Amino acid sequence: MSRVAIVTGASRGIGRGTAIRLARDFKAVTLVARSAESLTETADLVRSAGAEPLALSHDLREPEASGAVVKATLKHFGRIDALACIAGAVLQADLFALTDEQWDDGLALKFHSARRLTLSAWDALKASRGSVVITSGTSAYTPKASLAAVGTINAAIVALAKAFADRGIKDGIQVNSILPGSVMTDRRRSMLQGYADTHGLGLDEATEKFAVEIGIARYGEPDDIANAIAFLFAPESHWMTGTALRVDGGESKLV
Repeated sequence: MSRVAIVTGASRGIGRGTAIRLARDFKAVTLVARSAESLTETADLVRSAGAEPLALSHDLREPEASGAVVKATLKHFGRIDALACIAGAVLQADLFALTDEQWDDGLALKFHSARRLTLSAWDALKASRGSVVITSGTSAYTPKASLAAVGTINAAIVALAKAFADRGIKDGIQVNSILPGSVMTDRRRSMLQGYADTHGLGLDEATEKFAVEIGIARYGEPDDIANAIAFLFAPESHWMTGTALRVDGGESKLV
């Protein structure tokens, strides 16, 4: 069977790593992000890894973008078997500093885009008995005032995925969320630079100090999350649904 996946946020970081990893398991991968230039680079890497890419440049904040992604994928490949919703960098700002517009922007890009995409792809996923993974983050369980929108929106995504999973039991669609910890991406490096500036440290020293502070042996890499998503899309894991899967190197000390 020639399976087809959609990956959002595919221009860099976890999204790019996931698209390349899924090229080993899927015949075709639709790549979605705002940067057409970066998507071209990802498409070349996906092609080299063994799958046919379809690069679609869309701003998923826009309500019509999700339907356009699904329509283009079905027109080009004829089916959808997996949807990985990875797009969505939420502003890292204090609870008392966030404006309504900033809250709305974070919700639009990370929460509503995943909701709309899953709804738009639902009939195709039902036909293929497919799978959805929506990316949250470990801050869903440890919300902080200093990163209020990040933790709140991530928590909402965990609940959203469980709601879709509940409907998916009847419709034959597997839905899970994945909660990455401190993965070394451009966004993480930017956060560490801010940590370094706040504490009067060099970047290398700050990077080492922060890892010790949060209790991890090393930072994650995009491939760590990509491999976990590939597992959730594998036929062997199809009974696993409604799960919030933490992949964080032991950062979250939860029961």
